[in-house]
Amino acid sequence: MYAAERQQQILSLAQQRGRVDVPSLAEEFGVTQETVRRDLSALDRAGLLRRVHGGALPAGGLHLEPGLAERDSTAAGEKERIARAALALLPADGSVLLDAGTTVSRLAALLPLDSALTVVTNALPVAARLADHPDLTLHLVGGRLRHRTQAAVDAWALRDLADIHADLAVIATNGFDPEGGLSTPDLAEAAVKRAMVGAARRVVLVADSAKFGTRHFARFASLSQVDVLVTDTGLSDERAAGIERLGPEVIRA
Repeated sequence: MYAAERQQQILSLAQQRGRVDVPSLAEEFGVTQETVRRDLSALDRAGLLRRVHGGALPAGGLHLEPGLAERDSTAAGEKERIARAALALLPADGSVLLDAGTTVSRLAALLPLDSALTVVTNALPVAARLADHPDLTLHLVGGRLRHRTQAAVDAWALRDLADIHADLAVIATNGFDPEGGLSTPDLAEAAVKRAMVGAARRVVLVADSAKFGTRHFARFASLSQVDVLVTDTGLSDERAAGIERLGPEVIRA
C-alpha cells in the first residue's frame, strides 16, 4: 500500500473512531510503529489530525470535500466556457487522459459523436458521457471508487496508468497557485492525478479562477508541469502573467 493511501485510511479511521493509536494502526496496516508515527506526523503537519501521546485525534474544523452536485453547480457558467475552450485543444485523433472533475465531465459532454479519440478515464461520469460514441475507443481505469467524486483510485488505477503514454491529459484541481502547485483534498485521488500528469506528453489544466490561491492537503503537481491552463476571465492579468512565467500558456475563457 502506498503511503498516501495508508494516510487517507488513517484519517478516515480517526474521523470514524474519534481516536487512533499507534500500536493498533501498525497491526492493522502491517507496518512498523515508526512508519505509523511518520504518517501521523505528516497528517498533523497538514492540520488534519492532532498528535497526542500514543496516537492522534481528528483535528477540529476540517474542510469537507464537496460532493459532485455541489461542485457542478459552483461557477457553472465559468466551467462551461472553460470546457468549450479546452475542447479546442484536443487532437482530432490520438490518445487523451480525462481526469475526474466536473469541468472535465462538461468537456466530455461536448465531444462530438464522431470523435475518433482514444480516451482513458478514471471517472464514471466521464465514461458514462462517452459510452455511446461509436468511433471513440474508451478505456475505464479500475480501482476503488470514491463515492464523493465517482473516481477510481488506489493501486489498481495506478497500475493501469503506469503502462500508458498518452498524447494529452486534461486534469482538474481543487486549488492552484505558483508556490503551492496543484492540490486536492484526497491523497488517493492526488496519486492518480499525479500518475496522469506523468503519463501524458502534454498537460492541460482546467480550473476556474476561484481556485487560484487555494491549497488543499494533497499536492500532486507543480504549475511548471502544465503546458496550458484554461481558466476564466476572473484571473487577473498579473496572476496570469505570473503563471506564464512558470511555463504554462494561460487561456482565459
